[in-house]
Amino acid sequence: MPNISKQMKYKRILLKLSGESLAGKSGESLDNETLETYAGQIITLANMGCQIGIVIGGGNIFRGLAGTGEGFDRVKGDQMGMLATIINSLALESTITSLGGLARVYTSIRTEPVGELYSRDKVVDAMGRGYVCIIGGGTGNPFFTTDTAAALRAVELNADVLLKGTRVDGVYSADPEKERNAVRYTSVTFDEVIDKRLKVMDITAFTLCRENGLPVIVFDMNEKGALMKVVDGDGKGTLVHL
Repeated sequence: MPNISKQMKYKRILLKLSGESLAGKSGESLDNETLETYAGQIITLANMGCQIGIVIGGGNIFRGLAGTGEGFDRVKGDQMGMLATIINSLALESTITSLGGLARVYTSIRTEPVGELYSRDKVVDAMGRGYVCIIGGGTGNPFFTTDTAAALRAVELNADVLLKGTRVDGVYSADPEKERNAVRYTSVTFDEVIDKRLKVMDITAFTLCRENGLPVIVFDMNEKGALMKVVDGDGKGTLVHL
């Protein structure tokens, strides 16, 4: 097991990545350059002793809720979305291992031999042995987002923090891609998020984090070295806390 860096603020993290981010600038469902960039950051962090769990969305391949507008039954659409998250999980696992890292995919629904059925105790043990544990399949149930899956796994695994890697560098007063005068928050409480109606994650995921006192950091995963800086406590992002 790698030695944990003394400067590392968070020793065990749950990293939530959007599926869309894996498409990169190419707009393809999976962009190799983006996968390698993400994998490189993750491996560096793991080699320093940080225990890492990852949940990835599936929106680059299929989004269940959007599928209902195209005639899919909601339950079937969400099940298709779950499978999309597993595809993304396998892609990241393959990239990490090809670059010399240790990674393992667990799934919330039975997919053997594609991935091992998720078990909290197995994942905690694997993380303790230096494996990056990628958990696909969402919660395993329809009507729940991958944000909720990330919050649930973070609480189950007793993570120090939930890191939400996005395309923007934090939580803003308005959509920074649409509003030039949007203000970025460096720190905000859960209550302030509710009062100001800030968009952090869906209400189920948000409530789960709030009730369990799990801090959330929203940051730009595409910024070079951003993941390491956030885990060290020096990153640019927004901390959501009690």
